[in-house]
Amino acid sequence: MPTTPHLEKHFTAGNFVRDVVIGMSDGLTVPFALAAGLSGAVQNTRLIVVGGLAEIAAGSIAMGLGGYLAARGDAEHYEQERAREWREVKEIPEEEMAEVSRVFQAYGITAEQSQPVVEALSRRPDAWVDFMMRYELGLEAPDPRRAVTSAATIAAAYIAGGFIPLSPYMALGSATQGLIVSAAVTLVALGVFGFIKGRFTGTPAFRSSSQTMVTGALASAAAFVLAKLIA
Repeated sequence: MPTTPHLEKHFTAGNFVRDVVIGMSDGLTVPFALAAGLSGAVQNTRLIVVGGLAEIAAGSIAMGLGGYLAARGDAEHYEQERAREWREVKEIPEEEMAEVSRVFQAYGITAEQSQPVVEALSRRPDAWVDFMMRYELGLEAPDPRRAVTSAATIAAAYIAGGFIPLSPYMALGSATQGLIVSAAVTLVALGVFGFIKGRFTGTPAFRSSSQTMVTGALASAAAFVLAKLIA
């Protein structure tokens, strides 16, 4: 009897999506709030656009640098832990073998049942260290290009998100009209972005969409009201 092959589809672009989410969410929210705040204080569209562009440039650099440093920190932490595991495998192999056995026991496998696997791993130091890194410490080997890729992705997503709330001010001559159109366009963009983010991350899509929209609306409203009070 013919059977249909079982194909498993797993989402494997987690780091990329995380970077896009970080960059896009801030890129939509921060320039939107800044432009709204400036609209509450001045009616000079050119000043609002210049301020928004300066914020996008500074924000994308800061966010990209933050992503780079975070990824570099993860890579350095992994290398430090791997070096420590190598030392322990060489200096205290009995204790490391006991730790391997305890890892299996956490999955319900007795020490006697895991003993052949423990002994097999002890004869393959590379695999032994890899096993300890993944199952004892919960660490995966980082992509060597991760830092640069993360920085570029976050910065690009920030820039792309930032131009959405700023573009109405560029197209319209009135700061008031620009604010109204920017608010409408940005809230729609936040809703769509939140919906897509929810689908990728497993969060209920409509809840993610509404939360993203509320966050952006509150940030921009607070900036606008504060600017009005100060001005």
